[in-house]
Amino acid sequence: MKYIRSLIAIFCFGVFGIGSVILNFLLFPFIKHNKELCSDVIHYVWKFFLYFMMFFGLFRLDIQNLNKIENKVIAATHPSFIDIVMLIGLIPRTTCVVKQELAHNPILKHIIGSIFITNDVDIEELKKDSKEMLDKGFNFVVFPAGRRHRRNEHLKIKKGASLIALNACKNIIPVQISNDRDFLYIHEPFYSVSDRCVTFTIKEMPEINIQDFAGYTEIAAKHKITKKIEEELYKI
Repeated sequence: MKYIRSLIAIFCFGVFGIGSVILNFLLFPFIKHNKELCSDVIHYVWKFFLYFMMFFGLFRLDIQNLNKIENKVIAATHPSFIDIVMLIGLIPRTTCVVKQELAHNPILKHIIGSIFITNDVDIEELKKDSKEMLDKGFNFVVFPAGRRHRRNEHLKIKKGASLIALNACKNIIPVQISNDRDFLYIHEPFYSVSDRCVTFTIKEMPEINIQDFAGYTEIAAKHKITKKIEEELYKI
């Protein structure tokens, strides 16, 4: 059964790859300066891909709570390779930081260069670029644990989300993403899927208001906001 599901995963990601090539060469060179349009195209294509994979039974979504999120920093848990596809496919006008290698990939560079920020920028450039996207009304996704983690593994939360939120003066929406079995975990090949349908549960937690930390120094505010993010992401 797992062998069949791996073949289905290869097929699905093959379709995703072919679609990316078509968009990268035939559409994004002409629209990449219109960030809103680029974001909308990515949102709807990735939303289609989510439902395409669910149609083949690779996973299902249990959305317990996900309101209309606009112009926020989204701090999310990160159990799977496809977490960012889920978030951008479910939440319009959303971007994130991606690996810089993707920006140099000839079949993805126009897509990556449209709305995403690469992880090779320094802190000041990250603050500048993320604020620019948030000022345009985008959401900005951060996985504050820093890497993918297994179910029920509580990694230390880093200060990236609080740094970006404080710099842009935008509130934070913690989002719990959890799954009932490992699926596309770190260091596993893209076709290494579970032997049965995986359920991803997505739950939006209470919003963190940046103004609540206005009386603190920047260092203290980042520490307290990061602690609050950790409490919400790992709350049972």
